[in-house]
Amino acid sequence: MYSVCVRDHFMIAHSFRGKTFGPAQRPHGATYVVDLELRRPELDADGVVVDIAKLGDCLRAVLGELNFRDLDQIPEFVGRNTTTEFLAREIFDRVAARIEEGQLGPNTASLSSMRVTLHESHIAWAAYEGTLP
Repeated sequence: MYSVCVRDHFMIAHSFRGKTFGPAQRPHGATYVVDLELRRPELDADGVVVDIAKLGDCLRAVLGELNFRDLDQIPEFVGRNTTTEFLAREIFDRVAARIEEGQLGPNTASLSSMRVTLHESHIAWAAYEGTLP
């Protein structure tokens, strides 16, 4: 299995609901480093998993929709705990939609899976991984 990974970051504000979260129930900020990895069993005709520049642009665009935002104010997130795990899945879904729209080019049919990892700090991270259609 071949893979390629790009990295970027974004900054958000949010709060959590529930005693599980202790002081994080209050509004606070977070800066995430994001790794986006795509996999495929065979390289495409150009000898790559995917165009790495297009993948970086795609990740930057998706993160740009969330960067410097208060997630508690985004309508589709209201009432949700926007945990690191939740955000990993959200970014996965947004990137998968862009892949399906053709934003990474025509040679993406053989992409098999993707993993999105959000690093909260140098000692804690969460990820979402899944197959691609």
